[in-house]
Amino acid sequence: MRKLAMTILRRLILLLAAGLVIVCFSFLQSQIHAAGSLPQVQLNADNVGPRGIEELTSKTITRDYANAWKTMAEALDKNRPDLLDGYFTGFAKDKLAQLIAQQKQTGIRIKYDDRGHKVDALFYSPSGDAMQLRDRAQLGIEIRDGGKVIHNEQGTVQYLVLMTPGADRWLVRDLVTTPEVKP
Repeated sequence: MRKLAMTILRRLILLLAAGLVIVCFSFLQSQIHAAGSLPQVQLNADNVGPRGIEELTSKTITRDYANAWKTMAEALDKNRPDLLDGYFTGFAKDKLAQLIAQQKQTGIRIKYDDRGHKVDALFYSPSGDAMQLRDRAQLGIEIRDGGKVIHNEQGTVQYLVLMTPGADRWLVRDLVTTPEVKP
């Protein structure tokens, strides 16, 4: 009887240990996924013109725009303009690099909590070399002075975006905040 109880106890301990390992592994995987996850971007291209967007282009634009926001947030948070190189060019890259330089100079930093984007494709050039988008971004914006939060705001910010194709991805060429226009 005692031998049977010890066998059951050993199996129970092994099961608990295995369960604990699985729970820890699942938790770590979810944390890794959350840290590397992209902001959610929903693209509506129903009313774009003068040319329609192909399915592959639609997927690529969505992916690259999400990556642009992720790298922009990281560049602003870490004061690293070199991070902008992958998804920004032209006016957008220049303005963001200037903002990072100002952050470094003043010690005031912007941090984005990106909660997703509802993007409408407005214009896709006949030659396929430019796309204009309207983005209604759900953002939390935190402004910090050193480690102290001096302003915190949450809501919808509307952007007018110009994207152009690069060698292997679409790049944000211009990103301008605009007043919200009700559809």
